[in-house]
Amino acid sequence: MIARSTDGVHFTGATVFQDSGGVPSAIQWRGDTLVCVFQWCRAPVGGPNWDKVAVRLSFDRGATWTEPRLAVFNGLPPQYQRPFDPTVAVFAGDSIRIYFSSSNGMPPPGGDSVINTYSARSVDGVNYQFEPGPRVDHPTRRVIDPAVAFFNGVWHYVSPVGAPQEGAYHYVSPDGLSFTRVADIGSDPTHNWTGNFVVNDSADLRFYGSSPRIWFNSSPDGSVWTGYTNTTAQGGDPTVVKLGAGEYVAVYVGQPYAGVAGSDSKQVGRFALFPSPARSKLVVRCEWALRGSAFRLCNAAGMTVRSGVLEDETNVLRVNGLPDGAYVLVLAGRGSRAFRVVGSGAAR
Repeated sequence: MIARSTDGVHFTGATVFQDSGGVPSAIQWRGDTLVCVFQWCRAPVGGPNWDKVAVRLSFDRGATWTEPRLAVFNGLPPQYQRPFDPTVAVFAGDSIRIYFSSSNGMPPPGGDSVINTYSARSVDGVNYQFEPGPRVDHPTRRVIDPAVAFFNGVWHYVSPVGAPQEGAYHYVSPDGLSFTRVADIGSDPTHNWTGNFVVNDSADLRFYGSSPRIWFNSSPDGSVWTGYTNTTAQGGDPTVVKLGAGEYVAVYVGQPYAGVAGSDSKQVGRFALFPSPARSKLVVRCEWALRGSAFRLCNAAGMTVRSGVLEDETNVLRVNGLPDGAYVLVLAGRGSRAFRVVGSGAAR
């Protein structure tokens, strides 16, 4: 979804920004140009646009956008996992650096510490040159969903530790390449530090994060955080760009579409999945008409990894042991929904 605000709190006019998209990150670049990267899960499962980093550009301050294009990662070692969970930042005057999650080889179930944050640079927002070596490599745990910002001479990096109450890892850097870990950022069960930074002004670094309602927290230095403020936007994985005084634009993951394929919604029914990303379990809620429907969980290659029947209006499906990545729940003849699994393996 995309919406606008005059104060960074009250967002209005929400419309669909991109179907089948998630974990967006947007920046203002070269005047009126905006760059938004996101994870694209356009069907079919396992197709050319499935679970890839895509880019859209705007040349009129977010009023209109180009069609999505897949980001090109030149120099990425062939054995590395495909880039995911991207975030972008402007550096060196007018270049762009993209930070993303990946691993040297496919990770075991749950990911563990083999999943690091890497980076690549670009001069056009679409074609990126891989920069060797990890930017952030936690010694014992994976790092995903990075957020990066340059604030008062320091690069700040955060990544959610795990459950919301675990808060976020915090690293700092003088150049955006070599990061040093500092004290973690604390949180509570209702505020998930999955989102993005925005520099509101020279004394206010904001982080917009996820919960039932999108929130932000403010800091004068990137280390001391003053408290949570709820916005009016409902969703997750937010990114906010301050275009100027009294002008903000937000891109975020909204609620799933209400209907599924079919001409008669009363007969076909509706269903929803949560949470996404899922860790150990996935809850499927469906209308009465879908009770008894056969389902399949498919991975990015289109292979069935779980199957069964929806026995009630609220169903709990175990996803323990599934590798990190994008999946689709398919109901026979009834439609499908995409979701992500992170950190669900036995190692967690």
